Amino acid sequence: MTNHDTDPGPDRPEPDLSEPDRPEPDLSAAGTLDPATVARLRLVVARLYRQLAQASSGQDLTFAQLSALARIEEHGPVRLGELAALERVAAPSMTRTVTPLVTAGLAARLPDPRDGRSFLVEPTPTGRALLARIRRQRSELLTRRIGALGAADREALGAAVPVLERLLADGD
Repeated sequence: MTNHDTDPGPDRPEPDLSEPDRPEPDLSAAGTLDPATVARLRLVVARLYRQLAQASSGQDLTFAQLSALARIEEHGPVRLGELAALERVAAPSMTRTVTPLVTAGLAARLPDPRDGRSFLVEPTPTGRALLARIRRQRSELLTRRIGALGAADREALGAAVPVLERLLADGD
């Protein structure tokens, strides 16, 4: 899987992605975490994602393709424009993302019954099986890692899940 995050890996320092002409925002009045903790959280999330992606071997999908396939499964059959909106990308970008999924037999195009000029996309059984395998492999990794934690850490992690879900829901 192609990974486009900026995580440098365990042996390299994190690149400086700050904007030199822009000072760090002062979010202390908003009651947010300090910038160092925010940076640690960002790095942990990126590295954990990379490890989860590496745990699901045998697939050559990009992040965008895998995300689109999962959205198609969740919302499909779905029009390409609706899928683009869900993924927050332009329709032409979504066309470039979905075409290889169709070519690989992971998604299928269907005629749109409401608009003969358009089509819907849905996952194929092969696409659904791939998503299930990837989810299983990633869950197995997390289960092993969580199992190695102490009871207090497992409880803290469980309590953090709703907070992390709210971070996703607040996406802008």
